[in-house]
Amino acid sequence: MRVGVPREIKNREYRVGMTPMGVRELVEQGHQVQVELGAGVAAGFSDQAYEQAGAVLVDDPRSVFSWADLIVKVKEPQPNECGWLSADQVLFTYLHLAADRSLTDALLASGCTAIAYETVQDLHGGLPLLAPMSEVAGRMAVQAGAHCLEKAQGGRGVLLGGVPGVSPARVLIIGGGVVGENAAYIALGMGARVSLLDKSIPRLKQLDERFNGALTTLYSTRENIEQQLSLADLVIGAVLLPGAAAPKLVTRDMLGEMKVGSVLVDVAIDQGGCFETSHPTTHDDPVFDVDGIVHYCVANMPGAVARTSTLALTNATLPYVEQLAQHGWRRALQEVPGFVSGLNVHSGRVTCAGVAEAFNLPLHPPREELGSA
Repeated sequence: MRVGVPREIKNREYRVGMTPMGVRELVEQGHQVQVELGAGVAAGFSDQAYEQAGAVLVDDPRSVFSWADLIVKVKEPQPNECGWLSADQVLFTYLHLAADRSLTDALLASGCTAIAYETVQDLHGGLPLLAPMSEVAGRMAVQAGAHCLEKAQGGRGVLLGGVPGVSPARVLIIGGGVVGENAAYIALGMGARVSLLDKSIPRLKQLDERFNGALTTLYSTRENIEQQLSLADLVIGAVLLPGAAAPKLVTRDMLGEMKVGSVLVDVAIDQGGCFETSHPTTHDDPVFDVDGIVHYCVANMPGAVARTSTLALTNATLPYVEQLAQHGWRRALQEVPGFVSGLNVHSGRVTCAGVAEAFNLPLHPPREELGSA
């Protein structure tokens, strides 16, 4: 199969869809790989490294798209890239379509087969291709929030871990999944007082045991959210409904109960955000203020630590890329457990329930699409 790896062009996106190691694996299996010049430089992977791994380097992104059977990216295609997709191509990347109607429409119009990293499941219902970036984002959320708490950044002027004789900051994490767990790990390690809300009692029990009682776990209700917001210096939104838009758990009215200069970090922003007042920001201009509350809503947080993120992502995605390249998308989705849940769009039809629901579009179940011509 012909596999194309273009350079990412989203604002401050420094990751790349495949490392030279991944290219070498595919080439040794008999596949052809094209990589756009400079695609991996920002993540620390030179053009020479890709050439040595067996890739052909090209300097025109359009040619990568037009040549490839399978396009492997990190972030969703930008508008001009959508125009280069065609019906006989497979796109494998993060998509987060439920928060982006225009992108959904563009992919439907292209006719391509779009498989989203974030909705691929494993045998246990986990999200193996979202997990590595959730780990990165959860850990980054705390250090980004700690920075935003500095007075020069518009925050309260609070040191997350405090010092002897001065109380540490209070951190509230909403959501106990991979993001929430990793955020708790870093926040506790920095010496903060950390509370975490989730709807799953078994998960709360698991986290309580994981952190030996150092983490305060609470069942997520509106009342508990309101009470904890009034105490928090830093709030991390870590809610996930796979493939669907994130619920708005913190309303604008609730901001009035928070301390001026407190910080909200919305890690769910790729799926529309879990704070009513959130909107996507970039690494160039990461924060904004609403009613005296600092909002950090960067939609591609892991891109700032591109090398770590790229290595972690390729470790997870490469086995799936190999299956797609070896067997084609139809057979790969049929044979690899949970892979079929990654199919979001095919031949102008929506195949992901969360996306169909978000935009009131007809749903074509992915298993039916696997059997279609």
